[in-house]
This record gives sequence, C-alpha cells and structure tokens, in this order.
Amino acid sequence: MLYMRDQELISIVMPSWNCGAFLKETIKSVQNQTYMNWELLFQDDCSTDDTKEAVLRLAVDDARIKYECNPQNSGAAITRNNALRRTRGK
Repeated sequence: MLYMRDQELISIVMPSWNCGAFLKETIKSVQNQTYMNWELLFQDDCSTDDTKEAVLRLAVDDARIKYECNPQNSGAAITRNNALRRTRGK
C-alpha cells in the first residue's frame, strides 16, 4: 500500500439535505477505502434533521472530513458548487 505522501490529494464532494440517518454509513464507506489521501467536503443545504451533528461527530476523529452549511437553502446544484469551490485536490 502507498503512503499518503506518495498519493495525490483527492477531493470528495458530498452535498446533502436531511440525510442524517445515512451519514455514518456513507462516511464510513469513504474512510474504509485503501486510498488514504482524501478530503471529504460535506456541504449541508440547511438540513433540519441531525445532519450537522452526525457529520461533526465523525469529523472530530478525522480531520479529512470538513463540514460547511449554506447560508440559506439553495438546492442541489448550488450546494454541490459551493463544495466544489472548497476543493484542494483532484
């Protein structure tokens, strides 16, 4: 297996709205990959469930997970584009 310093940074964009019930399983599937040098840019579209709390609980133990929330509910395309502006990798 390659070490992180030998791997290019990959940015994973995850726009969401009210998907707190599925986040742990989804994020764990990213963490379980063999490729290690990634950042997960989570963009919340003003969820009203426990989405924020669910992501932040996992981000405490993994600095590669980065949470941000739109200033107002904006829809899927704008939410995705907001996350894309934050990418640092491929």
